Amino acid sequence: MKPIKTAILSFGLSGKAFHAPFIDLHKGFELTGIWERTKSESVHFYPGTTIYRSLEEILADDSIELVVVNTPTATHFDYTKKVLEAGKHAVVEKAFTTTTAEAIELKKIAEEKNSVLSVFQNRRWDSDFKTVKKIIDEDWLGEIMEVEIHFDRYKEELSPKPHKEIPAPGAGILNDLSPHLIDQALVLFGMPEAVFADLRMTRPGSKVDDYFEILFYYPMLRVRLKSGYQVREPFPAYVVHGRKGSFLKSRADVQETMLVANHKPNLTDWGTEPESEQGLLHTEKDGEVIRRKVPTLQGNYYDYYDGIYESIRNNKPVQVSAEDGIRVMRIIDTCFESSRQRRALPIG
Repeated sequence: MKPIKTAILSFGLSGKAFHAPFIDLHKGFELTGIWERTKSESVHFYPGTTIYRSLEEILADDSIELVVVNTPTATHFDYTKKVLEAGKHAVVEKAFTTTTAEAIELKKIAEEKNSVLSVFQNRRWDSDFKTVKKIIDEDWLGEIMEVEIHFDRYKEELSPKPHKEIPAPGAGILNDLSPHLIDQALVLFGMPEAVFADLRMTRPGSKVDDYFEILFYYPMLRVRLKSGYQVREPFPAYVVHGRKGSFLKSRADVQETMLVANHKPNLTDWGTEPESEQGLLHTEKDGEVIRRKVPTLQGNYYDYYDGIYESIRNNKPVQVSAEDGIRVMRIIDTCFESSRQRRALPIG
């Protein structure tokens, strides 16, 4: 197994918690270097890696095959374009870009360079979402009629990171959290016919959107996506109603909490939720009414990077493709316009 030499463009929360641990765990990768502009924090966690002081140093290193673009959203297009034009593969944090047009251009460059380009939609591998998907795929609820997906928090203070709070391309909760929920909805149900979005600023002093409610229109189904910072008592993260029954599930994936606490992932019991967070299934099967808790599947972001390895080394289809990223950006662009016009808009 020839390891894929990999560089990460930032060692903040994203690099430290979501990327480096799984690249380091996977035998098919070698964490070659990390871009730290002034600090040298990564050396304490990964002493064998090189600290780069500029993107140009990374691009000039011919041994590096894969670059993780996990910098602020406004930089994604420019940095990813340079990475692809240097002949390297790229994993890009969400939001993929700041516009659909940028996302389309990156896909075109990747195809011209025969490079793997993927968006880091790690929440597909959350334990809670995997369980919801299994319930739907196994047809426990019949035809799905109504779905709500929430990503709520209670936090009034503004982020100390300027790129999150100053009005600019890539700022705001729609760019920060909605890509998770939009991607999950698209995985489950595909592209909607139309979208309505309500964006608001709710925290004292906020200058960017910090609340959204998005409604996806399908022929019969409606999917509602919600996120905000004024939710002290959270709603179930997943509420799924079908013609035969319902499934309710909390957002209880433990991976982020464990990673932020510097726990190293593994391939055995990682991503295992407590039994107390099991979802509630209330449905009917073969004439019998069923109301019971459902064991939660194990989550593991390792599977995302395992897919990247298979795509680069074995030419397998990319699990989260550039086209997936384009679809999410089309929804986000439509949401901004829908909120401005205060009406539902078709997805062209």
